[in-house]
Amino acid sequence: MADGVLIYADSLRSADMRHAVPLGVPDPFLYAEQNGTRHIFTSSMEAVRIRELGLFEVHVREELGFDELMDSGLGSREVTAQLALRAVESIGVKRASVPETFPVWLADRLRAEGVDLGVDQDLFDDRRRAKTEAQVAGIRKAQSAAEAAMDACRELLRRAEIRGDELLLDGEQLTVERVKADLNVVFASHDTTADEYIVAPGAQGAVGHDMGSGPIRPHTPLVVDIFPRDNGSAAYTDMTRTFVVGEVPDDVREWHRLCKEALDRALTEIRAGADCRAIFDGTCELFEAAGEPTQRTKEPGETLSDGFFHGLGHGVGLEVHEEPSLGRAAEKKLVAGDVVTVEPGLYRAGYGGVRLEDIVLVTESGAENLTKYPYDLEP
Repeated sequence: MADGVLIYADSLRSADMRHAVPLGVPDPFLYAEQNGTRHIFTSSMEAVRIRELGLFEVHVREELGFDELMDSGLGSREVTAQLALRAVESIGVKRASVPETFPVWLADRLRAEGVDLGVDQDLFDDRRRAKTEAQVAGIRKAQSAAEAAMDACRELLRRAEIRGDELLLDGEQLTVERVKADLNVVFASHDTTADEYIVAPGAQGAVGHDMGSGPIRPHTPLVVDIFPRDNGSAAYTDMTRTFVVGEVPDDVREWHRLCKEALDRALTEIRAGADCRAIFDGTCELFEAAGEPTQRTKEPGETLSDGFFHGLGHGVGLEVHEEPSLGRAAEKKLVAGDVVTVEPGLYRAGYGGVRLEDIVLVTESGAENLTKYPYDLEP
């Protein structure tokens, strides 16, 4: 067991740093925990904002001889390494756990000077599982944006006219790009960001994380999987619905029924202490009874492209995919404060698929479904 914790990263791209320091800082800095005290070593540019949080002992680079190091002619990376060495020495760090993203070059320098570093990503993942009040509030805000965006998508689909094998909107072919243009406006208006998300028509909806492109056709499933991030808290949400404009094929309607049944079953099983793999197995049992292939029924080495070929869900927070997993490789039990998705799906390669996804907050007694949105196939 390490004596302390070290993270070297910025808090815009590193979820581990953003969890430790709930503030957007664009340049890398050093975070340390030692003897119950949380330290930050940073530039004077960021020190004022970080001090205002009232959570840390904040040290500016000048305290560690930054000016002297700069005047010595050392390169910028060596200056950073020397500052890190002086920082850990100043607070007595001899052994520390670091996340798997800790820079190798910096780890090498610290180890060369006798600091024992151990990569322990499980530690950092577990620290982030039970969400803070601010993170849950951010997820709720992001979810409101997601549902407003889903409304905008449905409105476009409702307005579209069927002409042969095309959907026309205001006289022009309705495309994924048109839908995403409207959704982007909704995300921005809710102070959220969505760098990428899925609007996948037809066969594209059966290809993993194909983000979708091109025309949207009638009588064909459209998988809409959106995961905006709240700008204030940096917390994500994640939700999916499937729509068909026009006549719904019988197989698509049956897939939708099975997915909704699987989602409902999983929601009744989610609570603190529940085994993640067992919840996944429950969905597989339901699909297998209906004759659908799952990861449990495929042959060893087989690549599954039809049926239920992915996990049932995953944690969501400062990353859109984080612990815990609700899948074939799941090893953990749920804890109160986890936020997880439930996303059963059924697909046929080259044709399309159906996926439904809600996001839920795990409690001691069950699951609070944060998704308040209808499941209708017809928009």
